[in-house]
Amino acid sequence: MTTYTPPQRAATLADAPAIAALMRASVLELFPRFYDERQTLSAAEHIASLDLRLVEDGTYYVHEADGEIVACGGWSRRNRTHAGAGDAADDDRPLDPATEPARVRAMFVRADWTRRGLGRAILESCRLAAKAEGFSSLTLTATLPGVPLYLSFGFTEVERVTVTTPDGVDVPGAVMARDIDEPDSIEA
Repeated sequence: MTTYTPPQRAATLADAPAIAALMRASVLELFPRFYDERQTLSAAEHIASLDLRLVEDGTYYVHEADGEIVACGGWSRRNRTHAGAGDAADDDRPLDPATEPARVRAMFVRADWTRRGLGRAILESCRLAAKAEGFSSLTLTATLPGVPLYLSFGFTEVERVTVTTPDGVDVPGAVMARDIDEPDSIEA
């Protein structure tokens, strides 16, 4: 049985409302398996927040099926590690590909499209694009629902962390990393 993979493309600023809606819906549907109600609602407000700089930089991707965005995610050549904890003074600083990892950011899949390879496809696009710009490794801050995907893609857990959102809610997660040239743990 073959699985249909909707096409992937770079996100545009016109996609922002649909991406924001997907992010929020994904959190509200998937997070309750891992987080309590307060954490889920805070994450829907603060973590499911599109960083338009990713779209402007051309490093954010979407999968679209029947005119609807069903998956999104990307990478960054800038210092910001994740959404949810507010802004830092050096978030916009360009990373040095020779000494710093590229950042995987804002990965979300609609609940009815999970486990169909869309997250892996976005991660592969991120890996290849970051490699083309001279990066040799990737890092990310994962929420708990994403950890299995990232492990299957060759990331290792570096440390458990807690992101405190602007409304004071602690959301556990994990910092994860991988070498760009390292093969995936599980073949697609």
